[in-house]
Parts: sequence; structure tokens; C-alpha cells
Amino acid sequence: MRVARALLSVSDKTGIVEFARGLAEMGVELVSTGGTATALREAGLEVRAIDDLTGFPEIMDGRVKTLNPRLYAGLLALRDSAEHLSQAAAHDIEFVDLVCVNLYPFERTVARAGVPRHEAIENIDIGGPTMIRAAAKNAAFAAVVTSPESYDAVLAELRESAGRLSIGTRNALAAEAFAYTARYDTAITRWFSEQEEGLPELHIRAYEKALDLPYGENPHQRAAFYTEIGARRGVLTRVRQLHGKALSFNNILDLDGARAVLQELGDERPACVIVKHNNPCGAALGATALEAYRKAFAGDPVSAFGGIIALNRQVDRELAQALSEQFIEVLIAPGYDDDALEVLTVKPNVRLLLDEERRERGRQAEVDIRQVEGGLLVQDRDVVIAEREGLQVATKRAPTEDEWRDLLFAWRVCRHVKSNAIVIAQAEATLGVGAGQMSRVDSAKIATSRDWVQGKTGLALASDAFFPFADGPEAAMAAGVSAIIQPGGSMRDDEVIAAVDAGGGAMVFTGRRHFRH
Repeated sequence: MRVARALLSVSDKTGIVEFARGLAEMGVELVSTGGTATALREAGLEVRAIDDLTGFPEIMDGRVKTLNPRLYAGLLALRDSAEHLSQAAAHDIEFVDLVCVNLYPFERTVARAGVPRHEAIENIDIGGPTMIRAAAKNAAFAAVVTSPESYDAVLAELRESAGRLSIGTRNALAAEAFAYTARYDTAITRWFSEQEEGLPELHIRAYEKALDLPYGENPHQRAAFYTEIGARRGVLTRVRQLHGKALSFNNILDLDGARAVLQELGDERPACVIVKHNNPCGAALGATALEAYRKAFAGDPVSAFGGIIALNRQVDRELAQALSEQFIEVLIAPGYDDDALEVLTVKPNVRLLLDEERRERGRQAEVDIRQVEGGLLVQDRDVVIAEREGLQVATKRAPTEDEWRDLLFAWRVCRHVKSNAIVIAQAEATLGVGAGQMSRVDSAKIATSRDWVQGKTGLALASDAFFPFADGPEAAMAAGVSAIIQPGGSMRDDEVIAAVDAGGGAMVFTGRRHFRH
């Protein structure tokens, strides 16, 4: 197919002048709209206005400029059809051989906090997607270019082939074009659905590949990391890798968990979280980042081996020296002193990530999605955390101030542990975590059985769901637990309360469960 006439109408004008100049040098007639035509004329190129092709002016502040049958007949005509050619001749239709279009920046517009609704609406492109789809549908006789990254390759083929584009190239460009408009429509659909209450009838999302990964959860599994189109933040948004091997599937999965727990602990005080196999095995607050790390590490030094470590404070040399004494898969922090990097980069494989994300994780519109065979389970994200004022003291004895502090800390961590989940804490640091057990009693036994827990008293325990029987709290109190926080709601709550009262403990009901399967 020879390119004799091209229509250029772009929002992102990166490289458009150079692309148009290359087309003009091959004798291609340039047709353009609005701001694109202005940019090309200012660059000294001869440009034909779209209204000269259509015979109809741009109206309604540019909302209507390309929606015209003369243009679409020129794009959609089957040029091997005698009937189409006859109709084109009868109506003086001029064929358009190449369309170069990219769309209004809807995604970028709605990504801004507090963008007015009318501004979002005005950034929904109508004519652009229609032109793209028309040219892509008629790839047998037209070419469509939607990405500035394609300009050089298209020009190179045209120059090498006397102004022609192969059917293979046109088909590839058409596939890119339909993916481009699908992504665009998906972003718009998502934005509209987020304006409404409840879950939509159609759950439409689009993802684009961000990284090819070495392998999946196991070496025999292929893997890649895809980012969701329209998501305001993600596990790797505003994250830069400063050192180490490429991130793996398991690294990214655990990193997501570590960042979630770290945000749960807040930014007011130094905090450290260590995650292993998508469960926090250590979490702590401290007066300094070094103290927070040492407390988190002491909570389970065995499991911390080869873990993901997340910090909410800059890493200095002293902290780097302590970190370098352990085997770390990934370390993420909001900053690193130069001399800290000197220490940490001695090990060639440790992945050092700089976290430059300062936006809070979404609290309202985000949903949690689990894939099952042939479908998706979609639910509201579990973002509700009980505050002290809304909790019910169920026992005769109320928690002391120290117990309240540790109960609330343990409850925040517990929400991120696989069910059945038990978290033991003291001095705002985890000492034992029981995760993923079929029996809540077994989880409690695991959490209290650590060597570094033995002999301690005054421990706080958090359980993600109610205790169905008194045996769990009884075993915990025998191991040094003095205060318990749990949802409550068991048929045998009275028996559980009586057992805690008998042991002299304090227990608080949250009224809200936090299962995580």
C-alpha cells in the first residue's frame, strides 16, 4: 500500500514535526487538525486543514471536527471493491492512507487529586478513537500510528519501500491501535465506575507489561509483572532500584506486603517491617530506624533470613552496617546516605530500592481481586482499623496503658498475616507470629513457642478472628500473655471471657474480623 495522504491529529506532540517532515519529504500530503496543524505550520510544513477535506468546519470548541462521513468514507473504503470505488467517485471522496493519532490525556488528567468532573469529561476523546478504529479496521488499505515510538520505524520502511507499508506492518500497527483504544476506554470505564456506589456489573480492567521476570514462584514457571491501567499507585510506583539483581516474582509479592504493613504503622515514628513468604515475621516501632530494625529482627531472627525489609526512614551508615550483617533479599527505604550505600553495595546481589512514593494508599475506590479458575472474586479492600475509642473491654480488668499500646500495635500487624493469624507483641514490636494454620489454637501455640518468647510476661496477643473456645486464650495466658484483642462474636464468648478473667487478663473486642486467605 502506497501512502499518498496522511491525517495527523495528536495530543502528545512528541516527535510529530519530525514524523510529518519525513512524510512530506516523500511527497505525502499532510492533513491536520487544530493544535497539531498549528505546530506543523510553525515548523514550516505545508498542511491542509481537516475542514478543507471534509467541507465542514470544526465546531463546538473542537468537540466536533473529524466526525464526518467524507473522512470516514476515505478511511473505510475497500479499494478492491468496484462498488466502493464507484461510490467514492460519486461523492468526491478522497482516500486517507495513513492516520497518526494519539488521544486526549484522560489517564493523566484523572490521576491528579481533586480533578473537577467537567475537566475529566472534556478529556474524553471521541473523534480520535473513532479515527483510530476506522483505520485499524481497514488495515488492508490504510495504516494507523498511535505511538511516537513507532514514528522512526514507519518512516524507515516507507523510505526503503518507495513510500509503501507492508501488510505485516499495517496489521501490527492495527493490533497496537486496538489495544491502545481498549486501554483508553478501560481507563474511562474505571473512572466512571469509581464515581458510583457499589460494585459495577462489568468489572473491566486493563494491564500492561512493566517487567519480564526471571521466573515465577518456582523456576519452571514463566512470569511477568503487569501494572494496572489507571491505578494511581502500585507496588513499584515511584520506586527506583539502586543496586542488586533483578526483582523476582516472589520479591514483588513480598514487597507489596511489606509496604502495606509499613503504611499501616504510619509515618510519625521510625518503623521497620520484615516480610517472608508474604507474612510479616517482624515489625516494630522505635525511637530510631536502627532501634526499629533491631526490634523487628529480634522478633524472629530465623525467619528474617533472606527476607524483605521495609523502612520508613533514611538509612545511615550505622543502620547499614547492622543490615549488612544479615542476608537480605530486598531492602526498601525512602533514602540512603552515601556512606550507607558504600556499606550495602559491597554485597552484589542485595536489591536496594529507593521509595520515592509519598502518596497514601487509596482508601475508598480500591478493590481487592483474587483470581479463581474462570473468574474473579472482587471485594472492598480491608482498610478499616479499629481505634481505641471504639473498642469494647469485655473482661473485668481493663488493659493498662502499656497493654493498650501493644494491643493496638499487634492488631495493626495482625490484619496482614495469613489466617488463622495470631500476633504476639511487646514494646511495640512483634515477638511471635502464627500464620496460615487451620486451627487458631495451633497458630497461638506457634506464636508463643519461640525461644525468645519463653519466660516473658505482660505480652499482648491479637487474633484476626474470634476464639471459638476458651483453650486458645488459656494456652496464651499460660505462655505469658496478659492482654488479648480479638473481634468477639463467638457463641462461647462468655466462656472465653470467663477464662481470661480467671487468669487475671484483659480482653478487648473489636467487633470486626480481619481474615486474609
